[in-house]
Amino acid sequence: MSFTIEIIDAKSERKITTLERVPKTGTVGDVKDRIAKLYSRYYKERQSIKLEQKGKSLGDNESLAQLGLAVECKLYFKDLGPQIGWTTVFLAEYAGPLFIFLLFYIRPSVIYGENANKPREFVVDLACLCHTFHYAKRILETIFVHRFSHSTMPLTNLFKNCSYYWGFAAYIAYYVNHPLYTAPSTTTQIYSGFISFWLCEWGNFSIHMLLKNLRPAGSTERKIPLPNGNPFCMLFNFVSCPNYTYEVLAWLSFGIMTQCAPVLIFMTCGLIQMTIWAQQKHRRYKKEFSKYPRNRTSIIPFVI
Repeated sequence: MSFTIEIIDAKSERKITTLERVPKTGTVGDVKDRIAKLYSRYYKERQSIKLEQKGKSLGDNESLAQLGLAVECKLYFKDLGPQIGWTTVFLAEYAGPLFIFLLFYIRPSVIYGENANKPREFVVDLACLCHTFHYAKRILETIFVHRFSHSTMPLTNLFKNCSYYWGFAAYIAYYVNHPLYTAPSTTTQIYSGFISFWLCEWGNFSIHMLLKNLRPAGSTERKIPLPNGNPFCMLFNFVSCPNYTYEVLAWLSFGIMTQCAPVLIFMTCGLIQMTIWAQQKHRRYKKEFSKYPRNRTSIIPFVI
């Protein structure tokens, strides 16, 4: 036995094609492969297949037999547009801030002219060290640590994400490296922010390593993330996305260290976006796992 499946455009409701003799043992991914053979522009990562016109996208590994399809049936197709690899996007969006800040720091005369000859405050050196480490760490994690459940994202995200990260890096670098920049009045404030920044960076890395070990290489398996022996991972007792919590705290620490308003603006924008992501992930966890810890919030313990 096999399926005869009409592929309907989810937007225009017109029939795109009919797939004959689709095995009942097949998957949604097999349907995508058949469409890609007929229309080369619609490569697999560019397709979204749905049971209903406005329904959710089906996973590639979902079995056709388990979807409750009739022998003659319809599936809805959506073109996701040109795609680009997650790794490529992340490397581009993180490499930009790394080099932009270093340009302001190493060659200030290019940006500020002759006024750049004024001696730097020592906190500017600390800021360059922290900023450079943060984005170098992100690049290395993208290459060696992160495991993505999806291989691609829309190409437009490359321009949106790079504009955000590159723009804020230039905004922050301009003020922190400016010849008229005024450092915090006390070294206690500077060193408190500096030490807190490095603790948060280690906490963020610890969470990323735990999440990596939670998902075997080459799989999309999902498990409930739980604290391990690392004390920095204890934050999982309170929030679903402690990596975001540490990220926000790292930038808050950087802002305290430099006493620079653009840093805090960047941190606030990041907090808003990461809260949206964390709440979405938190809801998915609770829906997917019946025994998911009920005392957790999404990103800020006991609050959000």
